[in-house]
Amino acid sequence: MPGRVLIVDDEKNIRATIEMIHRNAGWEAKSAGGVDDALAILQGERFDLIYLDLAMPGRDGIDGLRSIKERYPDQIVVILTGQGSIERAVEATKLGAFDFLEKDCGKEKILLTSRNALERRALSEENKILRKRISARREFLGKSGAVAAILEQIGRVAPTNARVLIMGESGTGKELIAQAIHDRSPRSDEPFVKVNCAAIPEELIEAELFGSERGAYTGAIESRKGKFETADGGTLFLDEVGDMSLRVQTKVLRALQEGEIERVGSNKTLRVDVRVIAATNKDIAKEVAAGRMREDLYYRLNVVPIVAPPLRDRREDIPLLAETFVNEFCDEHGVPRKTLEWSVVECLTRYPWPGNVRELRNQIERAVIMSRDKVIRARDLSAELREGKPTVAGREADPAPLGNHSPSDTAPPPTEPVGGARGVEPTILPGSPSEVLPLHEARRRFERDMIRQALERNNWNVSRAADELGLERTNLHKKLRVYGLSKGERE
Repeated sequence: MPGRVLIVDDEKNIRATIEMIHRNAGWEAKSAGGVDDALAILQGERFDLIYLDLAMPGRDGIDGLRSIKERYPDQIVVILTGQGSIERAVEATKLGAFDFLEKDCGKEKILLTSRNALERRALSEENKILRKRISARREFLGKSGAVAAILEQIGRVAPTNARVLIMGESGTGKELIAQAIHDRSPRSDEPFVKVNCAAIPEELIEAELFGSERGAYTGAIESRKGKFETADGGTLFLDEVGDMSLRVQTKVLRALQEGEIERVGSNKTLRVDVRVIAATNKDIAKEVAAGRMREDLYYRLNVVPIVAPPLRDRREDIPLLAETFVNEFCDEHGVPRKTLEWSVVECLTRYPWPGNVRELRNQIERAVIMSRDKVIRARDLSAELREGKPTVAGREADPAPLGNHSPSDTAPPPTEPVGGARGVEPTILPGSPSEVLPLHEARRRFERDMIRQALERNNWNVSRAADELGLERTNLHKKLRVYGLSKGERE
């Protein structure tokens, strides 16, 4: 689809010719006789492409290119040159020009260059959208007090070069915290390099971190950079730092103290400027006491400690996280947007989450894939979620009680629906918390009470209650007969 083009040239005939070429091809075209006129036009209008003459009296094309790029960094500019100006045109491309053309190159060459520029602009816009999506996935989400405290810590430490040690169970979002620190730091335009120290064999981790020279070990057929070099100027995230051997810890300590590294198989010292953020799921003080972690390295890393709380300690964040993951996976798997039935939110909030946010994310992906309609219901959850019993035991991850949650256990039920569906108030199971019922009877009584409460909320309008419960109207009528429910019935 044609776009908008601005031609900047002091020669009226050149401006008229290039304008006509583009208009005949369906483009919208405008022209300016010099750099100052062009800058004045750009204050109120935007163009997909600018053709800028290199040699003009007063402010030439190089000066104009600098001014345009300073004010509009993403603007695509093509330099127009006369014969003998190729060297200066090459200089202009180094300053950010998209391309350069000789003025007598012909109609087809001009239109081809304009189409290429338009494609570049479309790709650039698409990349921006993708970067925003990726950035949203990298956010450490939550509205709880624990998350607010961590975000405040991130805000304080990010602008500095201080090292950070992030501690917490697996799956609590330690990498997201590290990414957030990097993204808010002066190093945000430089690399963020991740190393999982637990995933790399001991005999290879030294070369992975510091690089290696050709022939340094069997299979080293060429020289290669390590993660410290790759992260030069940026941030290096050492995940599960407690799993490094003492020998590698010694070299990491030197890199932190001196800002110097040596590749495996080399005696040459390399200077690096790297901010290190480390993370561990171990009790690092115990590791130091046991001699598995160097005390001096621990103190070097632990300038600013941040503790990522387990998900069971911030249950009020679960509805927000669940809805975010639902939207993410609907987009990823190309399915229509879905919402969560409130009974699902109840299950998610009660579950102890030994695998923390990572486990929640995986469970939501499964539910998105397995659900058969636009509402994710309890039947779409795994058996362990429905029953509140994880197959993998967590650390002190006792499930919250089924009823009478304290404020520290879960968030209060929302007054608005999750993900846009109509909300359903939580249903308390019959009997006291200590009452023991056969599973089929507990399910029967739970469903009966849930239906009765929905009918009462909707003044016994069966159609509205069925809609709220996600049932067909005829199906709800059948259940009313089975359970003997009527408007005058009370327990």
